[in-house]
Amino acid sequence: MIRFKGRVLLLDIEGTVSKLSFVHEVLFPYARERVGGFLAAQGSDAAVQDVLEQMARDDGAASFAAWYPGSASGMSPADWVTGKVHAWMDVDAKLTGLKRLQGMIWEGGFRDGVLKSHLFEDVPPGLEACAAKGISNRIYSSGSAAAQRLFFRYSEFGDLTRWIDGYYDTTFGPKRSAASYRAIAAECRVPAVEILFLSDVPEELDAAAAAGCQVGLMLRPGNRPVPGTPHTEIRSLAELELP
Repeated sequence: MIRFKGRVLLLDIEGTVSKLSFVHEVLFPYARERVGGFLAAQGSDAAVQDVLEQMARDDGAASFAAWYPGSASGMSPADWVTGKVHAWMDVDAKLTGLKRLQGMIWEGGFRDGVLKSHLFEDVPPGLEACAAKGISNRIYSSGSAAAQRLFFRYSEFGDLTRWIDGYYDTTFGPKRSAASYRAIAAECRVPAVEILFLSDVPEELDAAAAAGCQVGLMLRPGNRPVPGTPHTEIRSLAELELP
């Protein structure tokens, strides 16, 4: 049980509101299988071009033109970028451009009804209860903000976005950096101490606590064991003691 009197509930996604296996066994394979076809079909679109430029910067290049080796690679741009995406996904890289591209690919699956995001059963009533108490529900995930919105719009429980006020991704900084949580607090216009951050990753909680946030370690079925954590443990949003 966590007694919470703050104004912002900040939630991780994987292992916190959704089972880890959904992202790794459903969403990631869906994007991996379709990235080549997506780039071949839509690679010239302005939005995709912008993402490719971001991917180049993420990999240390000044631009996509400087990043893609052209004919020397023996591959088309779509095929070459697909190889990069697969390599990054193999190591679960938390790169802004990669996450934005994955979100674009997932969008088609969500809109077509092929994908429906998994959420634990306590999440919809938990979000609703917090909103009813005037608490602002917000999300912080390495997935892009656009992908986060899709995740909660096309859930197994329907559209839950009416109970969520904000979405934060790696454009606010790494999840294991205290500065990221200070930036989120500034954007929320509340002191960090008014934020409760729930996650299944102790290093993220360490960073949030260093920024002054309240924190709680979410224990969900399928999560990795966390021995010797100093953080208060919680198994459900129903365990939040609200004002």
